[in-house]
Formats: sequence, C-alpha cells, structure tokens
Amino acid sequence: MLTEQFIQYIQFEKRYSHHTVISYQNDLHQFFLYLETEYIITNVDDVNYMHIRSWLVSLLEQGLLARTANRKISSLKSFFKFLVKKDVIVENPMDKIISPKMAKRLPVFVEKEKMDLLLDNIDFGKGFVASRDKLIVEIFYMTGMRLSELINLTLNNVDLQKNQFKVLGKRNKERIIPFTISLNGSINNYLKLRSEIIGSCEKNNFFLLENGKNIYQKFVYRLINYYLSTVSTLKKRSPHVLRHTFATHMLNNGADLNAIKELLGHSSLSATQVYTHNTIEKLKKVYKQSHPKA
Repeated sequence: MLTEQFIQYIQFEKRYSHHTVISYQNDLHQFFLYLETEYIITNVDDVNYMHIRSWLVSLLEQGLLARTANRKISSLKSFFKFLVKKDVIVENPMDKIISPKMAKRLPVFVEKEKMDLLLDNIDFGKGFVASRDKLIVEIFYMTGMRLSELINLTLNNVDLQKNQFKVLGKRNKERIIPFTISLNGSINNYLKLRSEIIGSCEKNNFFLLENGKNIYQKFVYRLINYYLSTVSTLKKRSPHVLRHTFATHMLNNGADLNAIKELLGHSSLSATQVYTHNTIEKLKKVYKQSHPKA
C-alpha cells in the first residue's frame, strides 16, 4: 500500500514525531474512506483536486476548525508530494488547494512571578524522583526544548564542561542549546542520584523512571500539568506551554528574535514572530497602567 510506504517514509526517513505520524495516518485513512464512499475511488491516479476540495468542504460544513483542516491539508500535501517524488503520479492535485485562513492565536505562557514561585518555593521533595521532576521543569523553562527532544535526550547529549545540550529537532536538524551554571548544578545532582538508584544500568537515556525504563510522553505531560497547576490557573498546562514561556520571557527581557529562533530550532523567523504579539500586549498593559491619559 502506498499509504503504508508513506507512513514509513515520514517515520523513519523524515523522523516526524510519533504524534504527527499518527495524525497523518488518521487523516489519510479518513480521506480515502471518503473517496471510496462518495466517489468509489480506490486508486490514487484517479484523485483530482475537486475530490480533495469536496472532502475539505464536507469537513468544514461539519464544523471542523480551520486549524484542523490545515493540518489535514498538510497531511495530503506531504502524501501527494511523496507520490510525485516516487513517480507514482505526474501532477500533484494539491497544487490548486488553498488553505483556509486561521485566526491567530497568541501563545499561552506562564507569568514570570509564577515560574519563580514554582522553581523557588514549591517543594518537589527529596531524592531521585524529586530531583528528576524538578529538572524536567527547569529544562523546559530554561531551554525551550520540545517534548520529543527532552524524551530522546541521552547522556552523550549533555556537555557539563561547555554547559550545553545537543538535541535532534524536527527534520533531523541538530542544534546546540546553552544552559546556565545553576542548571549545571541541578543536572549534576540528578546524575548522582540517577547513578545511585539505577545502579549498573547501561541505559543511555538521560531521563529514566525509577525502574530504569525510559520516560514517555504521558508521564511528562502529567508531571508538567501537576506542577503548573500548583501556581497557575491556565487551562492548558503542557510542556509546550513552558516552551512558549521560555520564548516570551526571553523576548520580554530583550533577547534578539533571531537568537530565540535558533534556540527554539524554528526553520523560519515567521514562526518565532508570534511571540512579539505577547510583548506588544505587555507594552499596552504597561501603557494603560502608567500613562495619565490612558
């Protein structure tokens, strides 16, 4: 099956995240089920842009959000681009498809005072688990690292001499993320406890559970959700919120936008520019509070 070949391609060659692979797989299954039901089409050679447009219109009529529709369009674009590359089809039916416009959503972030409260005053406890859990929160907030990057972090990726992480981001792009001396101390403390708890385990993954197994997405999500709930009333309390928080706080404190782009591993500056909106909102708030005529 061509869809199976494509899924293997994005999973093993493009190294898309597990979440993205599952999403693309579901989108393609939904699309071809629609084609078979509505048009009795089972061969990709018979698909044209009108069939694709018809599917998207039906989804939007059912109340699908523009953001989700664009995700599905992205899935199809990648799939048909793959088919052209493999000479399965000559013309790409996605070339005429226009993505629906989306309302811009500002990144959700945690206020600096609340992050200070979390890291300086909340009791994480003592021992290996406490050291690991607090370090996970610290790394997300102090580096802007992605969830997949943190989970896949290895001992070899951590350079305590140069105070830097080496991570493999999206599209297999490697980047260096510096960290502070204080974070160096937290890492050293964790590694000491890790050695005592895990013992002679030869696991190369940096973060481990108490039983020596690797940490996983749901574990990290639950951890971050719990600790953010102790200081914040935000509805969304995920690792990605801490990534947003890192970028917003950096920008608010005068960091260059291009530098933030490199630290986050964004492929284009447009992806980073969304954080400037939060900065403008902060300026508006200060203006209204401070100007006598505001």
